[in-house]
Amino acid sequence: MLPIELTLVVAATRDMGIGRAGTLPWTGLKKEMAYFARVTKRQPPHVCNLLMLFSVAIQFLYIPSKPCALTQDTKAQPPAMNAVIMGRKTWDSIPPRFRPLKGRLNIVISRSHPESGGATEVDPEKEPVKVSSLAQALEYLKRTQPAAGTTATKAFVIGGAQIYSASLTLPEAKRVLLTSVMDDFECDTFFPLRLLSGEHKPEDGDGKKWARRPKGELDAWTGETVPDGVQEENGTRYEFQMWERVD
Repeated sequence: MLPIELTLVVAATRDMGIGRAGTLPWTGLKKEMAYFARVTKRQPPHVCNLLMLFSVAIQFLYIPSKPCALTQDTKAQPPAMNAVIMGRKTWDSIPPRFRPLKGRLNIVISRSHPESGGATEVDPEKEPVKVSSLAQALEYLKRTQPAAGTTATKAFVIGGAQIYSASLTLPEAKRVLLTSVMDDFECDTFFPLRLLSGEHKPEDGDGKKWARRPKGELDAWTGETVPDGVQEENGTRYEFQMWERVD
């Protein structure tokens, strides 16, 4: 079983503001939202290669008159899919027509969900997995991760502030994909880790150090050539960055 790594994805101002009155402080960043969708959907190359080899193997092993057990088991397995983990308020902030976020396993954390939540299988294109804690979300991902590399292959934490805070206390939290918004917006909700390029290895509440990675590493991890430098969209300036824990 591969270890679960958590990647936090967030857009934040220079003061690490991420929200106001339950919604985003800025509007009209369609290219930034498209980047979020691509990155959280894209499978790691090794997973795609494994699935391709697995598919070819099945074609050679399949006998029409006597379906082999491997083929039967494979039909019951869910497709390869990344996970997006969020709190109930973040889930509620997504327009109903866009949820669950397509092409991803949506996991929603709420204290109102029963502790046994996530034990039953769901259709990820129709409904989210409901759990009562971040620990339960990780347990669910570990339990459902098969050796063939199907189901969740990357796990992204997408908000809100309490879920971000809880994630940063865990050793599984390895990186932050930050959209650093260069303009000032009034915010009442903030990301719990201060990430500024001018500061030398900022620390989180547990004293763990974080460092910004060069663009080449960001490109390699996301699987695309990320736009370099400051972008401007609808009058708002921002930059795509990747930070990793270095302790």
